[in-house]
Amino acid sequence: MTPDALTVAAARNVRIVLVRPTHPGNIGAVARGMKNFGLTSLWLVAPRVFPHADASARAAGADDVLAGACVVDELAQAVADCHLVLGTSVRERGIGWAPMAPAVAAAPS
Repeated sequence: MTPDALTVAAARNVRIVLVRPTHPGNIGAVARGMKNFGLTSLWLVAPRVFPHADASARAAGADDVLAGACVVDELAQAVADCHLVLGTSVRERGIGWAPMAPAVAAAPS
């Protein structure tokens, strides 16, 4: 398998999950970023508003990613068939899980 084919195959295994996004523009911005990196699997957990014109406007060419987004009610539904789940947040959280640096999380196991 060529490196490019390997990259494409790996991208198919990545799922981006947004939990309770409050601004539809952010959903579009994530879709645009995903498209730039060849990612297509977007899951939305209980979005405040979706679909929305602001999401489409910010997607800027990633409308296919938005159109394929899966909307579910609970996080457990979005990650039920995932083998490894990594989470990030800009908010301080009180979850008792040990933090992991991105380089460590990305290292082959």
